Amino acid sequence: MSNQALPPGMSAEEGHATPIAVRVVVRELRPRVARLAARLTQPWRKSSKPPSCDPPPAQPRAAKDPPGRKPGGQLGHDGHGRKLKPESAVDQLIDVRPEHCGQWGTLLWGEAADPERQQGTEVPPLPPVVTADRRHGWWWVAGGAWTQAAWPVTMPAGSFGPRVHAPGGYVTGRMGASQRAGQDIVAPLGRTDVRGGGIGALAQARSAAWAAPVAEGQTDVQRQPVRNAAETSGREKRPRRGVWMSVTPLVTLLRR
Repeated sequence: MSNQALPPGMSAEEGHATPIAVRVVVRELRPRVARLAARLTQPWRKSSKPPSCDPPPAQPRAAKDPPGRKPGGQLGHDGHGRKLKPESAVDQLIDVRPEHCGQWGTLLWGEAADPERQQGTEVPPLPPVVTADRRHGWWWVAGGAWTQAAWPVTMPAGSFGPRVHAPGGYVTGRMGASQRAGQDIVAPLGRTDVRGGGIGALAQARSAAWAAPVAEGQTDVQRQPVRNAAETSGREKRPRRGVWMSVTPLVTLLRR
């Protein structure tokens, strides 16, 4: 094997002492090793690696020069504060008038041409609406049969309705809060006596209600000719489990 056929970094003496098959394998593996080394040094923003995989920088980043202006809105910048609503859109208008002159104590009366106005928005307290369904039954004396009415389809399956389910599902599902935190939010918000275990029961009820739509979405995803897929992992209680995501133009499906 000539010097041109030797792997980079190998001398002629080392080449003659190395079997030809080994030299061929080493030469073929060199580009692959270089590509893998380049991927290891690639920052996470340009790859699928998490940020924690980035090595610490060899040198600290140089401090940027101050821009020469103070932080925040600059002089002459148009503000974007909340605008006052017109008086016709205000639910309650309260007039506060001075009764006496602040300096001489004389009685004051009249109306100001342009009174100063301050506006605030508040959410009113929401008293819970408790609905009790009662179904009746009767005996048909002549036939000796008992007939009882069916429960209405609008009756909640459990002790709480959808407006209690919604905030509980948002804080525990979307925000990742614990059942105790869900209880701390849902109980005062709806003025209900829901307990920590009740938050878990609500979650199970929502999962059961979503079982049919999720199955329908899974069937739709499997029928699509093209779909994007990704995989990650996360902990559920103690064990770590994989999470698969399949994305189509209309449906995004997550499965463990």
